[in-house]
Amino acid sequence: MKRARIAHRGREIWVQVTGDDMRLLLPNGQEIAAQDAHWLAPVQPGAACYALGLNFADHNRELGFAPKQEKPLIFMKGGNCFVGHDGDTPRPADGNQMHPECELVAIIGQPARNVTQAEALDYVSGYTIANDYAIREYLENYYRPNARVKNRDATTPIGPWIVDSSDIADPQALAISTEVNGVEVQHGSTADMIMTAAELVSYLSSSVTLMPGDMILTGTPHGVHFCAAGDTVVSRIEGIGALTNHLVPA
Repeated sequence: MKRARIAHRGREIWVQVTGDDMRLLLPNGQEIAAQDAHWLAPVQPGAACYALGLNFADHNRELGFAPKQEKPLIFMKGGNCFVGHDGDTPRPADGNQMHPECELVAIIGQPARNVTQAEALDYVSGYTIANDYAIREYLENYYRPNARVKNRDATTPIGPWIVDSSDIADPQALAISTEVNGVEVQHGSTADMIMTAAELVSYLSSSVTLMPGDMILTGTPHGVHFCAAGDTVVSRIEGIGALTNHLVPA
């Protein structure tokens, strides 16, 4: 099942995505066409977001780093940074090294504390897609995440929907790709992640209680492509769908 969050007649509601023709089933039983929806980020209010950097060896080499870091690079993201499917992201005039980063997002379904890797995925209720834009001019030491880049308003498109975990047989066997204006600029597989989704859930739960709705952005493969205002970016993950975003002048 796919669940999406939209704005409809002045209200924010969760809906079910049905059928190949992309109909949205409203809570009252009414159906509307997907193209008639105003998509919102499928994020629970108050949910925590943990993001992982440098979790693909090929991307690490591309950036000039060691293939594997001694410790995982984890940072937090605020709710202001998210924008829904088909939304706009401001591209700063001096952000000439702004590039998309397609990432698998694991969403926690029940409280998780000190869970093992073997049981970790039982605590994941679903998956979605994020495009966690990087602006290299703003990063410290070329990669270290900071609020100026990783928590900017509307710079992390997410969605379009959440796919139930039961519909994803193996989160470590999904193709990932990004297109800019119809040209593929990024391609990889979740099989190449250094820390798997299960390992990340287990690792994080060893120091913090993960709560329902919390999100874990699991990193991005190689493929650095600098974008400009006016570009349309599509982030795809096999089994989940395609997330569209439009870059506009800041």
